[in-house]
Amino acid sequence: MLKRIAVCVCSSVLVISVVVLIRTFTFNVKNDTISPCQQTEKHLKIDVEKNSQKIDIFRQALRFKTISWSPGVYETEELTKFRLFIEQTYPTVHKSPFVKYEVVANYSMLYTVEGSDKKLFPYLLTSHLDVVPVTEKNWKFDPFAAELHEGYIYGRGAIDVKGSVMGIMEALEHALKSGFKPKRSFFIAFGHDEEVTGYDGAYHIAQTLESRGVQLEYLLDEGLSIAKDFFKGLHPVAMIGVAEKGQAIVKLSVNGTAGHSSIPHGESVIGILSGAIHRIESNPQPDLFGTGVERAIFEHLAPKLPFLPRMFLSNLWLFRPLVSWVLSRQPTTNALIRTVNAVTRFDAGIKDNVLSESAEAVIDYRIHPSQTLEQVFDFHRKIINDDRVKTTLKNYIAPSLTSPYDEASFGYHTVKNSIREVFPDVLVVPGVTIGNTDTHHYKHLTKSIYRFIPAVLTPETANMVHGDNEKISVRNYEKVVNFYHHVILNSDRDKMNFINKHAEL
Repeated sequence: MLKRIAVCVCSSVLVISVVVLIRTFTFNVKNDTISPCQQTEKHLKIDVEKNSQKIDIFRQALRFKTISWSPGVYETEELTKFRLFIEQTYPTVHKSPFVKYEVVANYSMLYTVEGSDKKLFPYLLTSHLDVVPVTEKNWKFDPFAAELHEGYIYGRGAIDVKGSVMGIMEALEHALKSGFKPKRSFFIAFGHDEEVTGYDGAYHIAQTLESRGVQLEYLLDEGLSIAKDFFKGLHPVAMIGVAEKGQAIVKLSVNGTAGHSSIPHGESVIGILSGAIHRIESNPQPDLFGTGVERAIFEHLAPKLPFLPRMFLSNLWLFRPLVSWVLSRQPTTNALIRTVNAVTRFDAGIKDNVLSESAEAVIDYRIHPSQTLEQVFDFHRKIINDDRVKTTLKNYIAPSLTSPYDEASFGYHTVKNSIREVFPDVLVVPGVTIGNTDTHHYKHLTKSIYRFIPAVLTPETANMVHGDNEKISVRNYEKVVNFYHHVILNSDRDKMNFINKHAEL
């Protein structure tokens, strides 16, 4: 009997091993075969020596202190100056018979570029004019001086996202100067308060478009970027966000009785709330790896990896729990596989020797696209398990639906192929945007929403976005401009027929 069991076990192990090896060596995800634009084409590099004017324009854009401080509170004078600067800098765009330009909600900008074929659905390129505040003492250079140093331009907004704003405008200006006559209509929209929810800017742009009956072929906004040196042994990886995590801002509160600290009366409100927070931080939300786009990320990467990680990622039917455990060990990848939470505020007490009568804390939940708010709250309350702790929802943005990224998706492949034409050594994969963008304001205009900025980030530079010493290389900015140029030209087709023959910037 034992012999039969042993034989069965060995046979099962052998069969599983064979299946694992076969999948490891044969598993593949169809990737594009797009080639970089032909080297014989004229390519006007944007560099300091040969085309310093374009760099000077970008640096000037970074000098406008278009800071958003909080919802409804932003630098209106700087926003106005920046808007006027854009209007004056790109005369071809603003005088073109194909272009209609309007200011929305006082500070946001909307361009309508009319195409000749009204049967084609238009698309939208969107970005934002505002930036986050800075802690100036931590910067190597003045964050609004746009210092050029050793091939890099330092400045708040260099990556997030004045590079995209100016890249889009440079691309359109060049295209129109070159005689481009669009077949497919498109919109360019720049909100002015994305960093503080976008309800004063992008929301009104979206409402304007909706009131005109606009339905989009696709939308491209900021989002994920090109990750270099994050994956050992891999070429840089460009991730296009096809889904976006939601956000729930939750207030926890405990009320009690004030008193003198020399006569404490049982458990303090601070202690009660601290205990609840400790339980929340010690018990993460459920692992959802495999239920969303995050699985596709690693399946796209698998064929390019060394044998061992390739084996695991090619056989998630068997190794999913192990892979998920590994991903959960790092904050960046853990954020992909579950809803995560961060305690961002804790307020209590009025004096050193007075027992506080109340304590409050704020938790920022970033919700996995496969999870509902109700599911998050059910788990949240179960873990707290204390009726003295009250939970109040302050703000909520639902997770996005997943945009299509299959072979039939015009928008996804337009963005993907434009990336490959400008960054030929890059692997392009679908991804999940873990932060929030303005895209949720536009969700009723299209089901095809993509989130990508053509910025190359390394483990050393990733923290500079919203952090200190934000910078972009001159070479990268050149590619930003050319990427949007390719997007505009590649979108001007009625189907996915990509031929790498068009003039470069």
